[in-house]
Amino acid sequence: MALDQYTYVFVIGTFFALLDAYNNGANDVANAWATSVSSRSISYRQAMICGFVFEMLGAITVGARTADTIKNKIIPSSAFQDNAGVQMLAFTCALAAASTWVMWCTRHSAHVSSTYSLISAVAGVGVATVGASQVEWGWNGGKGLGAIFAGLGMAPAISAGFASSIFMLIKLIVHIRKNPVPWAVYTSPFFFLIAGTVCTLSIVYKGSPNLGLNKKPSWYVASVTMGTGGGLCFLAALFFVPVSFSARPLFIWSATGAITDNLQWLRAKIMKKDYTVTWWMVIYGPLLWNRPAPPDAEQAKVPNYAVVQEDPDLKTSNASQKSVSDYDAPEGVALDNEKNLVLAEAKQVPYKELVAQGQARFHAKLRQKKGALGWAMRTLHENPIGAGEMYEFRNMKLLAKRLPAMVVVGLLYGVNYDIHAAQTGIEGTPEGERMKRVYAAAKKYPNETEHTYSFIQVLTACTASFAHGANDVGNSVGPWAVIYSAWSTGDAAASKAPVPLWQLAVLSATISLGLVTYGYNIMKVMGNKITYHSPSRGCSMEMGAAITVLVFSQFSLPVSTSMCITGATVGVGLCNGTLKAVNFQRVGLLLLAWLLTIPIAGTLGGVLMGLVLNAPHFGR
Repeated sequence: MALDQYTYVFVIGTFFALLDAYNNGANDVANAWATSVSSRSISYRQAMICGFVFEMLGAITVGARTADTIKNKIIPSSAFQDNAGVQMLAFTCALAAASTWVMWCTRHSAHVSSTYSLISAVAGVGVATVGASQVEWGWNGGKGLGAIFAGLGMAPAISAGFASSIFMLIKLIVHIRKNPVPWAVYTSPFFFLIAGTVCTLSIVYKGSPNLGLNKKPSWYVASVTMGTGGGLCFLAALFFVPVSFSARPLFIWSATGAITDNLQWLRAKIMKKDYTVTWWMVIYGPLLWNRPAPPDAEQAKVPNYAVVQEDPDLKTSNASQKSVSDYDAPEGVALDNEKNLVLAEAKQVPYKELVAQGQARFHAKLRQKKGALGWAMRTLHENPIGAGEMYEFRNMKLLAKRLPAMVVVGLLYGVNYDIHAAQTGIEGTPEGERMKRVYAAAKKYPNETEHTYSFIQVLTACTASFAHGANDVGNSVGPWAVIYSAWSTGDAAASKAPVPLWQLAVLSATISLGLVTYGYNIMKVMGNKITYHSPSRGCSMEMGAAITVLVFSQFSLPVSTSMCITGATVGVGLCNGTLKAVNFQRVGLLLLAWLLTIPIAGTLGGVLMGLVLNAPHFGR
């Protein structure tokens, strides 16, 4: 029997479940995609499209697996004494506390783990509802709070180990060579094999209950995984660097160290520097064998993956200006100390003013754009709110004109945000100088070599997104599934039922919305803000994080994907051989936010539940 008298609790719980999913996308998913966007392997718009598709696939096919830990393993369903109403209230308060904390952190560009926020809130609610003795504080077969919080230290460290191992493999095989480009081209199928195997493991080895894969024998898992990885390796060799069947095997090198054979898509584009080769010509495969390069082909047409801090427009503007002293002071005549001090102070621009100037330049560029966003930015710029209170008639008219533009800006601003400029910092500020030192400590590799790994990173980025959907969506949907099952059946024990597919689909779509509209506010403080990024580094980070999430999720441990990718980022950064290549100030702020999440989210959840559950009320 449905608990119609508690429909309002279900509605409130649904609102906070959607808010939690939105914040998950704006915070956690944004961090997961920051690596690919920072490496320039994929644009922000492409990241949003891929994120939407693979988050939903991971959530629908695998996500219900980790949801069971949130639903039943922290607070046993028996602790509610078959009171479905209290159970609904408990998980509603947990969602309210977790979503509020993550929303505040996202607004202030503080990256936190939505997974640990929700788990901490559920634990706090459990203490307020059934007492501390009923909460599973121990290991509980790998599903209690002890096991979950152990991942706070283990997951980043393990992810750093996996990612650094993969990058060191790339570094030893390719980057240290005198001529690394051929080595990058001809070893790329091997790394496609690794990425394809990890991606397949995300579905098969984890045992998707919705696809019936959790009942398959080990030989089936091994054969499908290796078969898919090997198939992807073969396709990469066929269409990127295919071998001639009349020639020697692909991985045979001559005595001079040059790699033998075959000029197909990747080799034609990078090694032969054929700038006429476009992306869709990859389907030609072996047909590109004898394609001649243009006579004037001197440089490969590949993107520039270098991290650049200078603003070209600002540099041009500054170069055209002269200070007052250039005109006032005669050449060779030094000004007195007092005048020098005054001029020096006049030239110093406060940090906040520099930030405001940078934002103003960016908004000016947006106003020049065509389309909806350009119209919206021009409308807001040309119709500022006037003097007086908001309820002044003139201001009310302006507000009516601004409101549609504000909605458009809210939806499209993030799509056009300059992530790379925000990550590198403003030149001349302490932050900009710090990032300059970090980038200087990182070894730079040729763009042709890095371009080879951009294709692999697209695959690893989708793998990481799938893994996030499989893990974090399950975490978000767990409390909402409990609220819905208790409300629709009136039975507290119904929380053990499988998560409905429609709930997974709704929350995965909401997560994607959070990434699209507000993910830039977290992405701008991640990626290149921690260490220098490039495609070869980025694909190593994402593969390391994806492998770590797979390992934890196989044991139904709700590990944070964002913590894994952050640990992998630090691990790869340290592969530069110096601590200076990592911005440990940003890493320290991340650690502080992670640690504060546990007591704050737990306290918010516990206090809210305690107030509502024990509030004075009139007798019926």
